[in-house]
Amino acid sequence: MARLFLKPGKERSLQRRHPWVFAGSVDRLEGRARPGDTVEVLSDDGRLLGRGAWSPASQIRTRMWSFDPATVIDHAFFKRMVSSSVARRAWHPWLAQQDGVRLIHGESDGLPGVIADRFGAVVVLQLTSAGAERWREAIVAALVQATGCAAVYERSDSDVRGLEGLEPRSGCLHGELPDGPLWITENGVRLEVDVVAGHKTGFYLDQRDNRLLTGQLARDRSVLNCFCYTGGFSLQALAGGARSVLSIDSSAPALEGARRNLAHNPQLDCGRAEWQQADVFEALRALRAEERAFDLIVLDPPKFAPSAAHAERAARAYKDINLFGFRLLAPGGILMTYSCSGGVGLELFQKIVAGAASDAGVDARILHRLGAAPDHPIGLAAPEGEYLKGLAVAVG
Repeated sequence: MARLFLKPGKERSLQRRHPWVFAGSVDRLEGRARPGDTVEVLSDDGRLLGRGAWSPASQIRTRMWSFDPATVIDHAFFKRMVSSSVARRAWHPWLAQQDGVRLIHGESDGLPGVIADRFGAVVVLQLTSAGAERWREAIVAALVQATGCAAVYERSDSDVRGLEGLEPRSGCLHGELPDGPLWITENGVRLEVDVVAGHKTGFYLDQRDNRLLTGQLARDRSVLNCFCYTGGFSLQALAGGARSVLSIDSSAPALEGARRNLAHNPQLDCGRAEWQQADVFEALRALRAEERAFDLIVLDPPKFAPSAAHAERAARAYKDINLFGFRLLAPGGILMTYSCSGGVGLELFQKIVAGAASDAGVDARILHRLGAAPDHPIGLAAPEGEYLKGLAVAVG
């Protein structure tokens, strides 16, 4: 096994159990290692700190599998880790009732670069690191054994793989996808999941609890849902008794999916739903010009800042949409605003929203701080995992 020696003092983050070794921390690699191979990680004075996966193409040169020097990284290791990750969701009473659950959440579950979402009998797997790629077969076998799923479908097609020197991959790894659409029920609402062509693994499970809260706040309110995708927030608002829901997205296929979702929920009043295909920024300007007002507004945009280097440009975009949001709120209204950008931290995001409220000339207060659902845990040693942050803000 090759040995990776760190520069003096660079072992401190690993001693705090942070799972990443950056290129700037590496002194030398002794021995030969291919991408994804397991290497021993040592301090400059030769102390063994653990074992991780070597990734020479990435700025994160090694992602740690274990901080226990005695741990062997083999098929049994992945069987044990996957089984433990699945079991942590099984005991959670709220998650046990859901058809759609994240089973493995990367570093937070001790499996860097591994994402696995269960939609009924189908597990969608996303591998984004060289180490995860190296142990693909072991991870799939462990998932099948731990879940008894009928199919494992791979969606390793994110841009992040390019940073690891990996090509995109997708397709069935175990079993076959069911004929026809795949449906789940989330908090009483039926939703179609497109595991082949949908965003990410097919659906945004991280917003599950926030969608439910939207429904609870929506009764007798007029709702505006921006960047609505396939209508998850919109349908929960209708289920919660919203008076009307206007949903906007730039994607025609996404809106078609939203309409199908509504059609498969006959308990919801489709006469209260309006769908609009448009650039959200332009649509917000038009609504402002029309002097429209809404009691509840949801802003759930795509990632504006994939890294901290993009934070300044992203801040301007977040400022703009939140400024529009505050200006379109009726007195006593609530703005539910989100950022999924890893490059924009919670403190910065709150400052951006506060600045937008100030520019809009409204008094605002935070009702809820919002984040990802509990099947998307955040490792205390790796706060970078807290990518999704949100605020429910009341005005007036």
